[in-house]
Amino acid sequence: MKFQSFYVLIIILFLAACSSSDEEGEVLETSIEFGTPQRVSVQGYDDQIMEPFLSRDGSILFFNNLNNPSVDTNLHWSTRINNTLFEYQGELQGVATESLEGVPTMDQNNNLYYVYTGDYFQTLQSIYMGTYDAGGLTNISVVENLSLNQPGWLNFDVEVSNDGQTLYFVDGLYDENGGPREANFSIARKNGTEFQRDPNSATLLANINTDNLEYAAAISKNELELCFTRIIGDISPDSEAKIYIATRTSSDLPFSEPQLISEITGFVEGPTFSADDNGLYYHKKENEDFVLYYIEKQP
Repeated sequence: MKFQSFYVLIIILFLAACSSSDEEGEVLETSIEFGTPQRVSVQGYDDQIMEPFLSRDGSILFFNNLNNPSVDTNLHWSTRINNTLFEYQGELQGVATESLEGVPTMDQNNNLYYVYTGDYFQTLQSIYMGTYDAGGLTNISVVENLSLNQPGWLNFDVEVSNDGQTLYFVDGLYDENGGPREANFSIARKNGTEFQRDPNSATLLANINTDNLEYAAAISKNELELCFTRIIGDISPDSEAKIYIATRTSSDLPFSEPQLISEITGFVEGPTFSADDNGLYYHKKENEDFVLYYIEKQP
C-alpha cells in the first residue's frame, strides 16, 4: 500500500527463487519465471484488501482493510476454498480498536504478529503479538527490543519465520511532514522468550537494503527465499511499488541480489507465500481500489 502519514503509520506488503553457490561460497543468481497473475476473490467480502498473509498450512488468509485515516483499519480472516477463492469469516476478535491494526503474520504455533499504532506516541512501540485461535486473538502484548526508541523512527511490516524464531521487520524514518525518508529491513532472533536484534542484520541484508524504500518482507518456510516491495526514488503520487525476490543457500548466509518479478505489474505490494512456497499472493491497486492477486512459479 502507499505510504500514509506518520501519525497513522504505513503498513505495506512475497515469493521465491532459487540460487546456488560455487565452491568458494559465492552466491550465483538464478532467473525465476512466473506465470500469469490471477485475480483472487474473498467470497462474502466486498471491501478493499491489503497486506495479505497466508497461514503456513495454507488454510487461512489474513489481511487488513484499507490503510487510510478515513477508515478504521482492522485485521480480517478468511478460509481457503482453492488457490483463488476464499470464504470471508469476519474481523479477528479481541484485537480491534479505533487505531490501526494491520499487516498480520503468523508462525506454525499460531503466534500472530501485527502492527498497532495506538500507543506509539506514548511508547514508541508498534509491533504486537497474540495467540490466534478460531478467529480471535488472546494474550496480546508488545514485542520488546525492536524499537529504536527515537521519535520519528518506527517499526512496521513485520514477518515471522515459520518456526517462530526470527522476525523480519522495517525500521522507518519519517520527516516532520509525515513522509518516509528511510525504510530498510532488520532481523531479530528469539532468545528465550524475547526477541533481540541480530547483530548480523546488515550483512545478511546487504544486497536488499538500499537508499530506496524497502518494506513488506515475506520469507519462505526454509528462510532461503525473501520477497519484498521496493519504491525507487522519492515518494510522490507517481511512485511505483514493485515486488522483488532474493535467495540464498543457507539461512546463515546473505541474500543474493534481488530480482524484479517482471510478471507482476502495476502498483503492487505486500507479498505472501503459498503453503508450498511455489506461489505468491499480493495486493494491487486498481482504479483506486486494492485487490488481491495470485501468481505461481513456472516449472
